[in-house]
Amino acid sequence: MIERTLFSPEHESFRDSFRRFMNLEIAPFHAAWEHQGFVDKKVWRKAGELGFLNMSMPSEYGGADADKLFSVIQIEELSAAGFSGIGFGLHSEIVSPYLLHYGTDAQKKNYLPRLSSGEMVGAIAMTEPSAGSDLQGIKTTASLQTDGSYLLNGSKTYITNGWHSDLVIVVAKTNPAAGAKGTSLFLLEAGTPGFTKGKPLHKLGLKAQDTCELFFDNVRLPADSLLGGPDFLNKGFIGLMEQLPWERLQIAIGAVAASQAAIGWTLDFVKQRQVFGQPVAGFQNTRFKLAEMQTEVQVARVFVDKCTELLLQDKLDTATASMAKYWTTDLQCKVMDECVQLHGGSGYMWEYPITRAYADARVQRIYGGTNEIMKEVITRSMGLGLK
Repeated sequence: MIERTLFSPEHESFRDSFRRFMNLEIAPFHAAWEHQGFVDKKVWRKAGELGFLNMSMPSEYGGADADKLFSVIQIEELSAAGFSGIGFGLHSEIVSPYLLHYGTDAQKKNYLPRLSSGEMVGAIAMTEPSAGSDLQGIKTTASLQTDGSYLLNGSKTYITNGWHSDLVIVVAKTNPAAGAKGTSLFLLEAGTPGFTKGKPLHKLGLKAQDTCELFFDNVRLPADSLLGGPDFLNKGFIGLMEQLPWERLQIAIGAVAASQAAIGWTLDFVKQRQVFGQPVAGFQNTRFKLAEMQTEVQVARVFVDKCTELLLQDKLDTATASMAKYWTTDLQCKVMDECVQLHGGSGYMWEYPITRAYADARVQRIYGGTNEIMKEVITRSMGLGLK
């Protein structure tokens, strides 16, 4: 295998520490959380107490001033263990960066420390029943009132961390006639009159992830709830586009880690399982399939590690991130399918981690922008596609 050069001894020490946290605070409970449809909220508080939230945020806001490699390790470890109910990545590396990059000083001081401590759980509400990958098509509106407040109306669906959310960044149209140029981002706290949550949705996979619908019925938002203040009015789409490369790379990082874990589980299984008087690993087809999968996952890991280096240098462009997201998630689904096949009937039983990983993998090709949209982004960078 090609040696990874991304991580320092300090990073690897953190990996060990986070694994201990997972073994103590997540592993004994995750199966039960899958049955109830959401993780216990106390795991958020515990993570905050131990410094596992908002690690890349500045210390003045409760973060650790750490580089993003610490978050990369966290994503890898959660994905490799199959702990898909834990929404730390979205909270720390999507929601909080929006506040850090675009929020006013008052907004950052108010929310980031509480997100860092686990007092608040963060979510971002983009997707709607009729607008997924096409964010320009959202229908939720925030109408400016004479007193400077906004009235928020509409709904969102498939919102990760939605059930537990204490703070939601809501994508809304403030000037519907202007299309993408009329989009703004708002900070909405749970408990605000007119804001309601649906029950956690029943999904094919990610069963412990508290994904739900959000509803806004004449929700009155004060003027200072506009993310970034007046200067960022109608500029929300720019912010969304700027943050997408890191979001898509996070998906790719998780895809590679989950794929490698699946190969490991399958390797152990085929060595032990006997068929026709010999281990399943004794058949050439088994060995060749594993060799093919390991080769492709190794290729993916090298590419994703390079993308991570570019990210740390602020050089990761949207097209390259889209390549990583599309190719690794397609590969993830291919690997999971092959590994289920090598498990035989056991691969269809929920008690086996490969079965849960198979179910969890499918959405990877959908969220963060469908893989078809990724291909459009890539072709446009090549001078092709519709204008």
